[in-house]
Amino acid sequence: MLTDRQKSILDFIQSEQREKGMTPSTREIQKHFRFASQTSVMQYLDALERKGFLDRHARKARALITPAMKVRITDIPIYGQIPAGMATLTEQTVEGHVSLDMRSANISKSGRTFALRVRGDSMIDAHIVDGDIVILEDRKDVQSGDIVAALIDGETTLKRYVTEHGRPYLKAENPRFPNLTPARELRIQGVMVSLVRKQPAGQRRKRV
Repeated sequence: MLTDRQKSILDFIQSEQREKGMTPSTREIQKHFRFASQTSVMQYLDALERKGFLDRHARKARALITPAMKVRITDIPIYGQIPAGMATLTEQTVEGHVSLDMRSANISKSGRTFALRVRGDSMIDAHIVDGDIVILEDRKDVQSGDIVAALIDGETTLKRYVTEHGRPYLKAENPRFPNLTPARELRIQGVMVSLVRKQPAGQRRKRV
């Protein structure tokens, strides 16, 4: 049996998972319930885990499984911005995390997954626009037609990987941008598996 407060916290976690596709952080739970500290939140999460309503993964505060939702939420680091226009050097620093259901985001359990924030419009015909967050897996089995983050001649970009007559190049999905053929080096940094787009505040509809 759950106490009223335990049930309220579980309901809040499941509601956030349903509506946002991510698990609330301990700080967000603290703020929502106006707890004096995160210690109280951890005590409630411990109780929910002991009673079998949550499953937490070590060192991943947001990696929670709720039996009612049957989802596995995991944190994915966001590394700076990657251009979806002309290739530009980017600084690979973690600027935050995005929490997603592994199954719905096509994330494998064994692969190294990371996210990049897109800027530019060279991939608009692939429905990837400025401000999107692309989810990528660091893997070797890249296929012609995959959308990839790639290092080409020392610069990083997001493009479609194409091979013709055994020679690879990076294809833009916007006729205003040229394709990129490596002069010296082409190294695949990640293969896109999913995309996250934040709906502009002005376009959100009120629930009725």
